[in-house]
Amino acid sequence: MSAAVLEGLKVVEVSAFIAAPLGGMALAQLGADLVRVDQIGGGPDLRRWPVTESGESLYWHGLNKGKRSVFLDLRSPEGQRAAQDLIVEAGIVLTNMPAKAWLSYENLRQRRPDLIMLSIRGTHDNRAAVDYTIQARTGLPFMTGPARPDTPVNQLLPAWDALCAMTAALGLLAAERRRRETGAGQLIELSLEDVALWMLGNLGYIAEIELLKRERSAQGNDVYGAFGRDFATRDERRVMVAALTPRQWSALCAATGLGEAFAHLEMAMNADFTADADRWRCRGAIAAVLEPWVAGRTLAEVGHAFDSHRVLWGPYQTLRQLVESDPACSEANPLFARVHQPGVGSVLMPGSPLRFVGAEPMPVRPSPAPGGDTRAVIAERLGLSSAALDKLVGAEPTGVAAPCGAPEQDAAPVSATDRARQSRNRIDSDLAE
Repeated sequence: MSAAVLEGLKVVEVSAFIAAPLGGMALAQLGADLVRVDQIGGGPDLRRWPVTESGESLYWHGLNKGKRSVFLDLRSPEGQRAAQDLIVEAGIVLTNMPAKAWLSYENLRQRRPDLIMLSIRGTHDNRAAVDYTIQARTGLPFMTGPARPDTPVNQLLPAWDALCAMTAALGLLAAERRRRETGAGQLIELSLEDVALWMLGNLGYIAEIELLKRERSAQGNDVYGAFGRDFATRDERRVMVAALTPRQWSALCAATGLGEAFAHLEMAMNADFTADADRWRCRGAIAAVLEPWVAGRTLAEVGHAFDSHRVLWGPYQTLRQLVESDPACSEANPLFARVHQPGVGSVLMPGSPLRFVGAEPMPVRPSPAPGGDTRAVIAERLGLSSAALDKLVGAEPTGVAAPCGAPEQDAAPVSATDRARQSRNRIDSDLAE
């Protein structure tokens, strides 16, 4: 049994930046044949930071692993027709570009009535938005960061883009299942803003305002409605400690030997620390008791005590510390493999986090050379002759990158920067995200 559970599923992606490329990559890492189509020279995210000294975008390569890359002149009728042909042949298209003109569902379904299209837009009424602007509208930045209500702090992780990407992948698979049963195609519209609002509603933020007339303020690292806070160790590290259930509270008491001190505190404050509400109400007093215990021990000593009693905790570490010293971010974790990325070098790459028990894991595959699969994909999918290919995309260049995943010694890649210099044409950057 292979973990390539989506083998045989064909998807064309017309995209840029995060949500659509990440959703497509999630499918590719489960075995789908994912072809990303861009304007000749690359889309607007081709050189998005961070970049290597040679100009290769680690961002672009990170979001396009396991795909095939096709460059077409999407401003010409011939290029648009070729892109349509690829979409019609695949039967599924994922996009966050404006779904109009040649890319409109109405035009495409005339050629394939059972077409599935998922179109990501910024807002439900089709206004442009990105994760950063959606974050600002949610109100969450006023609850994030230090306890200063006048200073909103955006989350560094583009969480709404990530959630939108996974929702898009789910939507495509749901529509594909329906098509298998009924033969019907489907247009699916997904708003980045709606994804954020959906999650705010699911977590009770909206109902809290409506029913309780209460707005949360920033609380630093305190876990809302329970007990959780960061503490400093003797060797100047910091740990996050949480007790969200009675069992976790009992574990914290046992690990620290502070059970008696906390019992006295309960009596003094007329509280029951097995209850979420009381741990939240008395969080400052609890922290005042726990803080000296943590401060008197090293990170290793705190970790040993907490792990021995299954306390819910985690060490704070920099991204460099994570990458250089944490076994979870290494080949010791089956998620990762060290893979040669043409144009970049040997890089630790994650595959799909889904593990199909009993199945052989799919190998982690690098991203394609931008535009490097153009001739192969069009010849394979559309059956064009060499002469027709030359007319559509130009004569085959020398030094084209080897197929995705080919051994390093067989590849002579053309860098993204060099390809971009060949043409400065760009798709209009009126993106949905």
